[in-house]
Amino acid sequence: MDWTTILKDQGNCRWELPKDYLAGMRVPGLVFTDEAMLRQMGDEQAIQQVANVAFLPGIIGYSIAMPDIHWGYGFPIGGVAATRVDGDGVVSPGGVGFDINCGVRMLRTNLLESDVRPKLRDLIATLFREVPTGVAESGRGRIRLKPDEVNRVLVEGGPWAVKQGMGHADDLEVTEEQGRIADADPDAVGERPKKRGAPQLGTLGSGNHFLEVQAVDEIFDLDAAVVMGIREVGQVTVMVHCGSRGLGHQVCTDYLKTIERAGHTYGIELPDRQLASVPIASDEGRGYFAAMRAAANFAWANRQAIAHWTRMSFEQVFRRSWEDMGIWQVYDVSHNMAKIEEHLVDGVKTRLCVHRKGATRSFPPGSPDIPARYRRIGQPVLIPGDMGRASYLAVGVPSAMALSWGSACHGAGRLESRTSAKKLLKGHDIKAELEQQGIIAMAQGWASLAEEASLAYKDIADVVRVCDTAGLCRRVARLRPLGVIKG
Repeated sequence: MDWTTILKDQGNCRWELPKDYLAGMRVPGLVFTDEAMLRQMGDEQAIQQVANVAFLPGIIGYSIAMPDIHWGYGFPIGGVAATRVDGDGVVSPGGVGFDINCGVRMLRTNLLESDVRPKLRDLIATLFREVPTGVAESGRGRIRLKPDEVNRVLVEGGPWAVKQGMGHADDLEVTEEQGRIADADPDAVGERPKKRGAPQLGTLGSGNHFLEVQAVDEIFDLDAAVVMGIREVGQVTVMVHCGSRGLGHQVCTDYLKTIERAGHTYGIELPDRQLASVPIASDEGRGYFAAMRAAANFAWANRQAIAHWTRMSFEQVFRRSWEDMGIWQVYDVSHNMAKIEEHLVDGVKTRLCVHRKGATRSFPPGSPDIPARYRRIGQPVLIPGDMGRASYLAVGVPSAMALSWGSACHGAGRLESRTSAKKLLKGHDIKAELEQQGIIAMAQGWASLAEEASLAYKDIADVVRVCDTAGLCRRVARLRPLGVIKG
């Protein structure tokens, strides 16, 4: 399908999906993209999902899609939708996703690529050994939680890990929600999610999750970069991308069953059963929020532990303390969450439930919801690419609040399914091909690398350019991969 014949070009990489595209749409769609990426989509049904999301009761403004949009469960990945908290607004687990609080954490260092390159292979091997990867539920996890400890993690989040000696209090200062979202209730989480999560805390997982060592390739805004500890080209950074593991997946699975049944009793009829929703104020809605927040806290504890073992790995390889190497956290932000936030609607402050699925907050300078040290420049926006191309560090801008409820893209966005990527790369030695680019990769197997190879993704430079042009965030630095570990 040629979506350029249906969407209306509004300029500045903004395309409107008219409200009359489907009878029953409550709001138009708004897709941030350019014509070239629209044509790449072909028969991709992600924009059809944008239209479906526009049916949600209580939806405000637009059903929104980021430039990294691709097909997902119910909502497209890269989808944003805000519903009224007071009134007929609903919450939809499909608007959060199975990996609750999947997100990105970025660390900066005082090391330069010239310091790391001679020991890069040893560093990546050490990280692969020290940071457990893979999918097994019993896992290779280094933490074994007892049932009462699981509950503590679900309530305390990142601070729990810091109390256990995994990290520094400063990490929490530069983590969204300081690593712990309030009103999480472990009693709202079933035994199955807890059982799955107990051996998985501190594990990276599989799929598109990764830990990447990078070098600053270009700085676009030196002032903002320096505030975040990025001072020169060649400086080494680290990105960690993972979420709540099997615990979050099971929470979503369990509540989808409950909410799908309950939605009909509230008279909610939607074009896709995967959009199953209930009123925010309903018992089922409150239960989902309590469990989702608990899973989010688990994810922050998970990334906190992984960041700790990352620092320990650097210490092993370079024989220096992490403090001496300046391995401090830049930021940690979620891109799979439903948050209750206050936004201006027709000039009036209004409480909204903002679903961000594959979309990250992009709050502007002055926002009280970002760390004090960043309020002059705006919230750090972390945008990983693929393992063969760059990632980006950006900051939030004021226009994003009006355009997208303060949201930006979360990555490059898939072009090829995992199955298709493996077929296209059959016979390729992906690890060797990456090494020819100077990138050391370690994974559980060939398939893990093939599924996440560059050809499976949009070019991150195009995606970030669209976000910058559209007014969703502002580029600060480009980060080139040196080495990566994957499940």
